[in-house]
Amino acid sequence: MSETLNVLVVDDEPGMRSGIERVLRNATIALADIDKTVAVSLAAASDGEQALAHIEAERPDLILLDHHLPGISGMEILEKIAGDSGAAPDMLAIMITAYASLETAVSATKRGAYDFLAKPFTPQELKATVRKAARHLILQREARRLAEEKRQVRFQFISVLAHELKAPLGAIDGYLHLMQDRVAGDELGAYDKIVNRCVVRLDGMQKLIYDLLDLTRIESGQKNRRIESVDLREIAEQSIESYIPDATKREITIELDIEPETQMTVDRGELEIILNNLISNAVKYNRDGGRVDVVCRTADEVVTITVSDTGIGMAPEDVEKLFGEFTRIKNAKTRDILGSGLGLSILKKLAQLNGGDVSVTSEVDKGTTFTATLAQHQPADESQE
Repeated sequence: MSETLNVLVVDDEPGMRSGIERVLRNATIALADIDKTVAVSLAAASDGEQALAHIEAERPDLILLDHHLPGISGMEILEKIAGDSGAAPDMLAIMITAYASLETAVSATKRGAYDFLAKPFTPQELKATVRKAARHLILQREARRLAEEKRQVRFQFISVLAHELKAPLGAIDGYLHLMQDRVAGDELGAYDKIVNRCVVRLDGMQKLIYDLLDLTRIESGQKNRRIESVDLREIAEQSIESYIPDATKREITIELDIEPETQMTVDRGELEIILNNLISNAVKYNRDGGRVDVVCRTADEVVTITVSDTGIGMAPEDVEKLFGEFTRIKNAKTRDILGSGLGLSILKKLAQLNGGDVSVTSEVDKGTTFTATLAQHQPADESQE
């Protein structure tokens, strides 16, 4: 990646200005350790007044500043820059002087100089000093960019989380006030429906919190993993069994197509989360009387899990954003379907953690097919504490 370093040369000696310009003009600085290339853009001033005017107008990144100048001295310019609240926070100054002494260096540093260059200096010394300053500036810019990005991500996360929690909390609050006001009389049984609605909303918030914890552990690398040998068929059957009650209520058939014994070396909990997410979505977004097909195949040390449904399907534009965090497809058909909006994001991250990925194909009103690929055997040394 390329950056530009705007350099202002301030010196009353024409020969010194032209010498620095010959060395730095059209120069590029390669910073391989941080993968940056810096192009140098030069400007010059012959006295302190010109320098301050240029600094005010252009805000250079780096100032090569002569100590002794006619009129305003280099030290005074340093003090003005340091006292200017509107100055760029990462503007650096390198003091140049023919009177190199420890006292001068200390004085310049106290006034804000980044570095010190004693005359006479070689082109190599000049380039090395400018390179060090350029690296410092680029790292400062990256740190500020990352800090701002972090603030934005935190703000967006809190905003979305507040939005996701506001609706169920509002509903529960309303239901509790209905009970408090005894709107259905004094008979406890009259409030069963309201209590059940509160429980559903609380379950949804609890799932959101658990999903957030899972997502955080995965992304931070803090998720505890226990790699062991498991039978894929056994886990798939257990996952299907968990959703049989919901499927039965809506007359949805779930069929499993898998070889009698498929051994995998994985984290059992991760595999359960992957299967549960796939089967849960296939049931939730299906139509009454529909069908879910779970097909597991193994080839070349790769396990492919395909879950297809005959449900409401999705438009192409919805498929593209499906694996984003807090992403839920909202329309008339999904309005009453609860979810955290994190399940598929977790699913994709877990698939990638297990050496694979997940993809989806869908057609509106015809159904959706999710395909997850996983490495059949995870190395035992991938367990994390």
